[in-house]
Amino acid sequence: MAALRCFLRSGKPAMEVTVRDALNQAMDEELERDDRVFLLGEEVAQYDGAYKVSRGLWKKYGDKRIIDTPITEMGFAGIAVGSAMAGLRPICEFMTFNFSMQAIDQVINSAAKTYYMSAGLQSVPIVFRGPNGASAGVAAQHSQCFAAWYGHCPGLKVVSPWNSEDARGLLKSAIRDDNPVVFLENELMYGVPFELSEEAQSKDFTVPIGKAKIERQGNHITLVSHSRMVGHCLDAAAVLAKEGIECEVINLRTIRPMDIETIEASVIKTNHLVTVEGGWPQFGVGAEICARIMEGPAFNYLDAPAVRVTGVDIPMPYAKILEDHSVPQIKDIMFSVKKTLNV
Repeated sequence: MAALRCFLRSGKPAMEVTVRDALNQAMDEELERDDRVFLLGEEVAQYDGAYKVSRGLWKKYGDKRIIDTPITEMGFAGIAVGSAMAGLRPICEFMTFNFSMQAIDQVINSAAKTYYMSAGLQSVPIVFRGPNGASAGVAAQHSQCFAAWYGHCPGLKVVSPWNSEDARGLLKSAIRDDNPVVFLENELMYGVPFELSEEAQSKDFTVPIGKAKIERQGNHITLVSHSRMVGHCLDAAAVLAKEGIECEVINLRTIRPMDIETIEASVIKTNHLVTVEGGWPQFGVGAEICARIMEGPAFNYLDAPAVRVTGVDIPMPYAKILEDHSVPQIKDIMFSVKKTLNV
C-alpha cells in the first residue's frame, strides 16, 4: 500500500496517502482488531474491489471475512443487517450508492429503525459504504448524491469524508459504532493523495462522528461543505484571499448528526454564510443548514441572506460540457461569495 513520499512537518514524520489507501488501511486495521468485522459486496474479494479499495484484504483474511456477493443489493444488504443483529459488525459495500436504492428498505426499515422499535434492546452495528455523488461521464443513474436522502432518516448516522484523514478516522469510528452508519465516499477522490500526520497514522486514531472541522480560518464569510466540494471551497478561498476576502471553510465531515454549533460560531464571527454541495437544491444539505441557522442564535448576526451553491436541479446529463455545468465549479463559489458580500 501507498508508502508514498515522507515529509517533515513540525519535526514529525508525515506521509502522503491516497483516500483509497486510507480507507483500505482503516478496514484492514479494524478487521485485524475485531474478529466480528467482515466485508461483503460485489467484487470486493477476488477482484480487490471495483475501485481497489479492498485491495489485498481477501488474500489476507480469506473467504469467510471478505465475501463476494451476487448482483443483488436487497439480498446482501439484508444478509448484512441480519448478521449485525446476530452480533457481527458487517461492512456492506455498494458499488455505488445509486445502487443502494435497490436495498433502501433494508437500510431504512431494517437497520435504521430497529434500535428504536426494540426499545433499545437490539442494536444494528453496520456500515454501508461506497462512492456517492457525481463521478465523471456516468450520466443520470450513477451520479446522485444521497447525503440528503439518508440524512433525512432518524436512526442512521451519515458521514461524508473529504480527505485521507477524514476517510481513515471516520471509517474506523463508523465500524466501531453500535449504530448503522451510511459512509458516503466520492469516486473522484479515491486517487487523490493527502498528507497524513503521525497522529493520523496511528492504529488508535479515529475522527469523532458528529464533529465538523474548520479547514481554513477567515473572518469575512463562512463556506460550509462536505466531500469533494470542500476542496473546491479551499481553492476558491485561496483565490479570494488574493482579493482581500478571507473565507472560513468548514468541512462538515458528518451530515447526521450535524455539527450546527461549529457553523453557528463561525457565522456569528463572519456574519455571512454560503453552503456548497454537489447534490440537488430541493431539501438538500444546504437547505437544512440555512433553516437551522435561521432558527438559531446565529440568524441575528447575518448581514446578508445565506446563499446555497448546489448541483443543478436536473438529472445528470451525459455530455461533458453539460455535466460540467451541472455541478458546482470554483467560479460558482467565488461568484456566490462576492454576491453575498456585495462586492
